[in-house]
Amino acid sequence: MYDTKQQWFKDAKYGLFMHWGLYALLAGEYKGEKTDRIAEWIMNYLNIPVEEYRKLAKEFNPQNFDADEIVRRAKEDWGMKYLVFTSKHHEGFAMFKSETTPYNSVDASPCHRDFVKELADACHKYDMKFGLYYSQAQDWDDPDGFMQTKENSHKNFQRYLDEKCKPQLREILTQYGEIALLWFDTPMGITKQQTQELIDLVKSLQPNCIISGRAGNHMGDYMTTGDNFIPRLPYEGDWEVPATLNDTWGFNKYDHNWKKADDIIRLLLKINSRGGNYLLNIGPDADGNVPKESIEILNEVGKYVKENAEAIYGTKRVALYHYELEWAQFTSKDYKLFVHILQPRMRVEVINIANQVKRAYIVRDGRELEFTVGKVCEGDGYIEVELPEDMQEQKNYAVCIEMEEKEPIFEEIQ
Repeated sequence: MYDTKQQWFKDAKYGLFMHWGLYALLAGEYKGEKTDRIAEWIMNYLNIPVEEYRKLAKEFNPQNFDADEIVRRAKEDWGMKYLVFTSKHHEGFAMFKSETTPYNSVDASPCHRDFVKELADACHKYDMKFGLYYSQAQDWDDPDGFMQTKENSHKNFQRYLDEKCKPQLREILTQYGEIALLWFDTPMGITKQQTQELIDLVKSLQPNCIISGRAGNHMGDYMTTGDNFIPRLPYEGDWEVPATLNDTWGFNKYDHNWKKADDIIRLLLKINSRGGNYLLNIGPDADGNVPKESIEILNEVGKYVKENAEAIYGTKRVALYHYELEWAQFTSKDYKLFVHILQPRMRVEVINIANQVKRAYIVRDGRELEFTVGKVCEGDGYIEVELPEDMQEQKNYAVCIEMEEKEPIFEEIQ
């Protein structure tokens, strides 16, 4: 079972991922050819030569990027507890000042900006946990970095690790204050020994920095699921689902398949109820603008999160409930079962439950609710909570059932 030993991560439940790099300039299209896959992989999928791709750096001048505003929104409007930013994605371009290579946002671009520093400063200002994504194995710019779908057997991967990866990790772990999380990705052919070398480096510089499950060889501090994939059942230990608001991570001007806010709320609650954190992505465009659709969705989700904070942050894995509820999701804390109402209801009805109830209330305003505890005709236990008339046509709010027992007692279906 994975254990980060970091209480902030266990309690956070909701974080912001940010994929941003040179790929934002292409926005899903290169020389008239569109990619039908994730936009930040366009260099790989459309076989763009290194020398051609490098020219993008000379055009990268995102005058509208405002780290302070993004972090403020993430913390105050969207209810997120941590941020993870792509310091270097597979394209090999560093979004920070690097002495290791001039191929970075300060030295190679007309903006001459260190975006890791800007975001680090904003996170420290707003007391947001700051994490960095770093592609440790894939580097399509370095001749010895791995590249998915291409031949890698001739490469001196150890040289890349020693001469680019490790020096850049040292830079990002020593120049920007506390780094709460290091998000490695796509380990591919990295060996157990090489993974250990990277872990030892991270922990030597920042002992409390936790490492994602994609470090390689099952050696991360927590489990990282597949992109947009949620475990079907409650899962023990510390884990996280990285996920998108549409179908891509980096900005793609052709991807308009935006999820609805109601869907994001349901996914957040489903992940939290099964014990995990939801790391939800935004992909700014080449000018640094966060897509307006992302902002609109996250504003609406954030309203729910803030109003129902008690029922989200610091919650824990809920034992398996034997019924699928279309109208609700559960989260829990000791002595409390939270029922998140996702469709209009006259009352809350939970069957096959054997708990004794002390009180029930609406989470967002504290209103006390009448309840009944008993047995149905078949002998199974039930709890009913009556909802006020003004709430019966509403959706997206939570009810707390405060119990005598520490955990919900769900009964088998007879």
